[in-house]
Amino acid sequence: MDLKKLLKNLKDYPIINFMKIIGIGVDLVENARIKRLIKNDNFIDRVFTKKEINNSKKIKNLSAYFAKRFAAKEAFSKAIGTGFRNNLNLKDISIENDKLGKPSFLITDKLKKILKKKFNLNASNFFLSISDEKKYSIAFVIFKN
Repeated sequence: MDLKKLLKNLKDYPIINFMKIIGIGVDLVENARIKRLIKNDNFIDRVFTKKEINNSKKIKNLSAYFAKRFAAKEAFSKAIGTGFRNNLNLKDISIENDKLGKPSFLITDKLKKILKKKFNLNASNFFLSISDEKKYSIAFVIFKN
């Protein structure tokens, strides 16, 4: 089948139609900035969930741990297109890792309500990739229905 026919008949491929991307977000954080900020317990308590704080106790490089999560929260807010307004706060977004280390968002009831109101969606998927090196941490988010 030639490419023109394939592109014309995409509707025949339900997996392609099912994977509609609604938004993407990316954020880059300077690790040294987060290293300074996490010296202040008020910053940690204001930005990170109890679960994220408890999980940090197992981590050696705290600045990278918190920088990646901070970047992920920012990227999430960009992916849904709101930033931190309309009752969305940094602490509303929680990042967890599975047994193999793959990061994901914990979608709370509050986030479900925000997504339902803005996008009229009952279910959605977020894909998160986070990474760090000496100076920077980065997060990339894809939001699809």
